[in-house]
Amino acid sequence: MRILATASFLALASALLPASAARAESVTLAPVTLTEWKAVYGRIEARDRIPARARLGGTLASLRVAEGDTVEQGDVLAEIVDQKIGFQLSALTAQRQALAAQLDNAQAELTRGEELLKQGVTTAQRLDALRTQVDVVTGQIAALDAQRQVVEQQAAEGAVLAPVSGRILDVPVAQGAVVLPGEPVAMLGGGGIFLRLAIPERHAADLTTGATIRIDGAGGPTEGTLIRIYPLIENGRVIADVEVQGLPDDFVDARILVRLPVGDRQALAVPETALVTRAGLDFVAIDGAGLRAVVPGTHEVIDGQPMVEILSGLRAGDRILTQAPEAPAAEEASHD
Repeated sequence: MRILATASFLALASALLPASAARAESVTLAPVTLTEWKAVYGRIEARDRIPARARLGGTLASLRVAEGDTVEQGDVLAEIVDQKIGFQLSALTAQRQALAAQLDNAQAELTRGEELLKQGVTTAQRLDALRTQVDVVTGQIAALDAQRQVVEQQAAEGAVLAPVSGRILDVPVAQGAVVLPGEPVAMLGGGGIFLRLAIPERHAADLTTGATIRIDGAGGPTEGTLIRIYPLIENGRVIADVEVQGLPDDFVDARILVRLPVGDRQALAVPETALVTRAGLDFVAIDGAGLRAVVPGTHEVIDGQPMVEILSGLRAGDRILTQAPEAPAAEEASHD
């Protein structure tokens, strides 16, 4: 009985179709070119991933950052202390004080020698020796000051600085740990955020720089641009970078579903307004021939107009109505 009721409904809809479809525009169905999309996962990555390294070996006295912190280039991330540097500075200070005393004595001897030379008591040779002694001690003090600057620079290098502006991705050490020169103290991600894709190599020939990429993110569907394709294939996959405006950087290495254009195909598509669903079935109105059941496919946007791909039920050359006819007013009858 239900099958008979559905058939009667379709017959009534087809009978009433010309009156409601007279106001709709009819077009001749022709194949259109649709883009074939490949679904892959992209990984959010920082453009620059640079470690902040220790320039001095010693004990990590303070650690000022943690994972997720945002820093600017040149900010102090940690402090490394080497107690030997303090002892070296104390020894250099004591040596300079001793040389300063020697310089004072040598200058006094030189002044006395100049007075004696004026009186004819000493010789010019003795005066030259006193001047040489003053110059030697002065040079020793200058060398000691330069050596002190080197040690002070070593102490200043205990500050671990941020090499770039960005976000702290990883801190592999803890406060109080002993670190060596060149050891990473923190890993920074900077230079912006982009998507990195690993695509099966069979699709390598279909990829082109500048292609539009569909991205299904948490904030809704968006689009990106394929900006770089790397020539080196790794483990059977092509590496490519996609630039996306407003890509969130809350989580680095997060995975996002991406759809890549990997080819074109011919298909039949009708406007979304031409598709009508009745009694759980999909129909398209044929000009002068009533409703025809179809199997719809994916929804596409062609030349700015929403379209629906038709998998079966229509063929090229059919004249369809672009506006689906209104459902006829009919009362439903119940059958036991």
